[in-house]
Amino acid sequence: MAKGFVSIAAERCKGCGFCVEFCPTRVLVLSSAFNSTGYHPPHVVAAEKCSGCDLCGMYCPDFAIFGGRYAR
Repeated sequence: MAKGFVSIAAERCKGCGFCVEFCPTRVLVLSSAFNSTGYHPPHVVAAEKCSGCDLCGMYCPDFAIFGGRYAR
């Protein structure tokens, strides 16, 4: 069961890939689809592995993604 979640604002993303690179549990990959500005936003591929650490949000220069933990 996932401890956390990731929320992505795909239209704000510029496809830098920092979120994918710094995710310790490898929850994210860059999508093959484009957003309206022509960039590849991240896509969640393993939601059950998310720890909710929010490293993706901390490294995102465009504030296009954040992670959080579920309440216990």
